[in-house]
Amino acid sequence: MPTITVENYLKQIYLLQRGGELAPMGGLAVAVGVTPGTATSMVKTLADANLADYEPRAGVRLTEAGTRLALQVLRRHRLIELFLVQTLGLDWSEVHDEAEELEHAISDKVLEKIDTLLGHPDTDPHGDPIPPPTGSPRQEKLTPLNDCAPDTTAQIARVRDQEPAFLRFVDKHGLTPGTHFTVESQNPSADAITVRPHNREPVTLGLAAAGKIMVKVVE
Repeated sequence: MPTITVENYLKQIYLLQRGGELAPMGGLAVAVGVTPGTATSMVKTLADANLADYEPRAGVRLTEAGTRLALQVLRRHRLIELFLVQTLGLDWSEVHDEAEELEHAISDKVLEKIDTLLGHPDTDPHGDPIPPPTGSPRQEKLTPLNDCAPDTTAQIARVRDQEPAFLRFVDKHGLTPGTHFTVESQNPSADAITVRPHNREPVTLGLAAAGKIMVKVVE
């Protein structure tokens, strides 16, 4: 059975991979909270276990076996987050850290009971896809909010930033998954975009912050 450290590394490598690209070692070290040297040593260990392919001075990519394990960890994490919000009533801004702890302790039997209790959901409270018991999570064509032009109508699908302060901000202004909105204006020179959520007052965000919100454009 993989150790907690191994599971954390596999999960972060998976999240850092973009379209099959190598995950950068610097980004991995930051994600797991260690020095670059420590991250490199661990990645070499993963490579020896056939869980990752390491390319010095380039990055790391999970093998098929590593990907399967990473998806299992993500499945546990995201189902736990949803359970904590929907069943225990925790705020969505505080469940990430709780799930980080519980994802390594919960058994498969308990996890599947949670999945059944929740009705086999597809996404967690932040809109992130929950991997199925086997295989990869479904993929949707999503657009960053900061790429939306004025008069675009769309629905918020995912909030990628898990920082509590950011989650509280978007919740306060109604910018949560499932919300429909219209882009009122976009001003790159002012680094700002203004959107009007359905039945809410307009809210202005910086373009970098808006880039953390993924949306489905209404055709």
